[in-house]
Amino acid sequence: MTDSALFTDEALGFAIPSRHVRGRLVRLGTTLDDVLSAHKYPPAIEKLLAEALVLACLLGALLKDDAGQLTLQAQTEHGIVSLLVADYQAGAVRGYAKFDAERLAELGDDPTLFGLFGKGYLAITFDQATSGERYQGIVPLEGTGLGAAAEHYFAQSEQIPSICKIAVRHDPGEGCIAAGMLLQHLPEGEIGRERLHVRHDHPDWEHAMILGGTLADAELTDPELPLADIAWRLFHEEEEIRAFNPVAIRKGCRCDPDHIRSVLARFGPEERKDMADERGVIAVDCAFCSKIFEVALSEFPSIH
Repeated sequence: MTDSALFTDEALGFAIPSRHVRGRLVRLGTTLDDVLSAHKYPPAIEKLLAEALVLACLLGALLKDDAGQLTLQAQTEHGIVSLLVADYQAGAVRGYAKFDAERLAELGDDPTLFGLFGKGYLAITFDQATSGERYQGIVPLEGTGLGAAAEHYFAQSEQIPSICKIAVRHDPGEGCIAAGMLLQHLPEGEIGRERLHVRHDHPDWEHAMILGGTLADAELTDPELPLADIAWRLFHEEEEIRAFNPVAIRKGCRCDPDHIRSVLARFGPEERKDMADERGVIAVDCAFCSKIFEVALSEFPSIH
């Protein structure tokens, strides 16, 4: 099957109005390989970063405008993974992980989340560009994966019952595929009516949880299975499944030369001079895409 026939690198939102449930499905293929190829990550770190990128795409759907940005950052002082970051903006994702290779090798092939981070925390930040508002929640890195941390975030910060399922598949010679599903129970939001999100035992949510729990990792990561078919398989007995337009996902590092020059231009001439080497060149290293951009001091206006 050709790449054009594969159902990867897209996100699909859907809603089940009768159950007050919204959902989002994401599957990454080529985009994931593009991000991972910038660094020679060992399998355990590839899996972790793949989970972070999927989670960023799932949560990015909650942004109110395309100019907004969703950022995930996991950090710990003494863990093997000292930094994990992924962000999403209008279908563009990027991510990076910093880790201790020697300590990682001692853990074996399938380390736990606690083994990688120890006592770590995940910061989830929503930057709403149009309104200028910023929301951030910080939750402990507990459970079997990053999806569990996201569920904790919504339960703690938003009081919204959620299911976040993420799966990663790496077939030899076939590249890496990662996918996920986010299901949430929403408040009815009408004056004088019960706000459903404060009741975790609501029958509508229990029903959606049971059906969502039947989704297998093999289905999520099957590149030949359309995301819309997954939503239909899970909820075809409901009165209505309302699907939204799919969003194409791509690698989106924002480290182009023009952007770097604009950032350096904010510094004064003496500061830029201190940054430059003996050739009069400032070298800027992008951790996300593992590229070095060189900008000459002569490219900036002279100050007399």
